[in-house]
Amino acid sequence: MTKHANLLTSVSALMGARVADASGRTVGHVREFAVSPSVDANHVLGLVLRLAGAGRGDRQSLVAVGGLELTAAGTLHLRAQAAPTPMPEDDSYLLLERDLLDQQIIDVHGHKVVRVNDVELVWEEVADESEGPETVPGGGDGPTPGHGLSLRIAEVEVGTRGAIRRLLKGLPAATVKRIALRFKPSIIPWDFVDLIDRDPARRVRLKIEQDRLAKMHPSDLADILEELAPAERQAIFSSLDEGVAAEALEEVEPKMQKALTESLDSERIAGIVEEMDPAAAADFLAELPNERSEAILEEMDPEERQEVEELLEFSGNSAAGQMTTHYISLAEGAAPGDAIVALRDFEGDVETLTHIFLLNEKEELSGVVPLVKLLLATEGNALAGLSDHIVSCDIHASGKKVAELFDKYNLRALPVVDEENKLAGVIYAEQVIAQLRTRN
Repeated sequence: MTKHANLLTSVSALMGARVADASGRTVGHVREFAVSPSVDANHVLGLVLRLAGAGRGDRQSLVAVGGLELTAAGTLHLRAQAAPTPMPEDDSYLLLERDLLDQQIIDVHGHKVVRVNDVELVWEEVADESEGPETVPGGGDGPTPGHGLSLRIAEVEVGTRGAIRRLLKGLPAATVKRIALRFKPSIIPWDFVDLIDRDPARRVRLKIEQDRLAKMHPSDLADILEELAPAERQAIFSSLDEGVAAEALEEVEPKMQKALTESLDSERIAGIVEEMDPAAAADFLAELPNERSEAILEEMDPEERQEVEELLEFSGNSAAGQMTTHYISLAEGAAPGDAIVALRDFEGDVETLTHIFLLNEKEELSGVVPLVKLLLATEGNALAGLSDHIVSCDIHASGKKVAELFDKYNLRALPVVDEENKLAGVIYAEQVIAQLRTRN
């Protein structure tokens, strides 16, 4: 068995492979590869066999990978104490052939949607220990415990090489390998694969983690959602947590926003909207029918609802329609330490912040402090002494005027003030860029 440690194989190569007992008698043939994500998402837990002599409608059986050994000829044999057990009838496994081959997946590293042609596997040795039978999800005591061999999922093949291997299945293995090697591999490491399942409930039941999607940049996630077919797109979006869903929703066009949320109930959408920037939330709700928008607002937290309702009163092309109410303002007598505390307590997206805004006793805008100056300040400095020249605009200023101010003064943030020069909100450069993109 040592010579077969770290032996490369694949789903297409093992499909249909014969499994024999110690005497050489055929036990069955490989029909599937069962993975239990809740136990170990990186290894095949067991091979699904059609037993020798079984009829077409007979239930298939499962044998743990650890209950197998490879002979010198590379054939599969059951270990002495191993025996197939009935395959659980519930949908408690991820099956590689059914759930991956010819299916779309998300390459979270390359930020794209691809179709799987084959799955690369690696036979590996593990320590031979004496333990009791392992528990198979949904089936009580299952196949012999994981001793001797393991079968690791290494990569998925999304190129021609995988397609050729499957096309030539049935020919001698050496012939298939020789022909397939003529084609350049196109592989994605298993760690970079996120599965697409049309049933979000099944994804949760199998405990397929969302961490890979959550770590993607919202723009990349939005691009991937737009690439998917409607059913797959809806399944992925429905399975995202509210914070990630909110970030992705902010990045897609209004038409796509409607498509992503039309099947969700008002309570679920309200939870997502509460995680959005208020300006983006107002833009989203403004595109919906009034009845739908009001139902969502009704489900929102009162404080969040009030912020969004105030922004809904303004035209989307005005300064007030573009501004966000997520910013940090302090009294003009505040010190750098006060700003650090405010940054730590800020509940919005810290990555969007570029300035601290100062207000006088009348709540009027009196200073604009770039965060970079805050980093260089000493505790003895007052924030007022770090303020840049103030460039602001009125809440009724047009989108064209806002863009002109950003261009003229090379701004990263523009405070928006009301008739009494009180700070109403802030427009950040990314919001202006997004506005210009929608016009083009």
